[in-house]
Amino acid sequence: MKFKEITENEVQQIDKLQSEYFSKYMRLFDPPLPDGVPERLEKILESAIISGTDVVLDMGTGTGILIPIILKYKPALIYANDLSEKMLKSVKERYPEVRTLHGDIRDLRLPDHTVDVVLINACYPNIVDKHGSFTNIRRFTKTGCRIVISHPMGGAFINFLQEKVPFPLDGFPENKTVAKSLFEPYGFGVSGFVNEDKLYILVLEG
Repeated sequence: MKFKEITENEVQQIDKLQSEYFSKYMRLFDPPLPDGVPERLEKILESAIISGTDVVLDMGTGTGILIPIILKYKPALIYANDLSEKMLKSVKERYPEVRTLHGDIRDLRLPDHTVDVVLINACYPNIVDKHGSFTNIRRFTKTGCRIVISHPMGGAFINFLQEKVPFPLDGFPENKTVAKSLFEPYGFGVSGFVNEDKLYILVLEG
């Protein structure tokens, strides 16, 4: 199984739609969070096994929902990435110690082999060019890295969102076999998998 091919024009158009949408509705993603979500976010972060020497990238950070939890682990450095400059400005105001990175994950020019943990929470379906994105993630991650793809409302929640947003959303890999076939070509193996009604966690190691 492979990721679907997409044209450069499609990537640019969808990225623009997402940036505009999330900038416009930014406050919808701030706390208070739905019941049970904070606890599930804690569980998601536990699966990343973050240490004090790690460099962590919070991809699709939004308004920085994960950052207070990441900070509990006292990593060496936190990067926060998003398509929305407005959201990143909010993150920088709240967490000045975090380094913000604007743009599509496939285009980030982080140095080779420098990131230990990549968190892709509630935004995997939004990645337009998954082939380009995971090729780039492989380039800038270290050997032994952890990639955590997750959603604190479960994979089925994407079906609900698909009817609400003006851009396409992909589903999550539904089992380990599918995940293995998708990510092994990029040098990532599956080391953890949870697919419950209100929690999705896929842990990859490289």
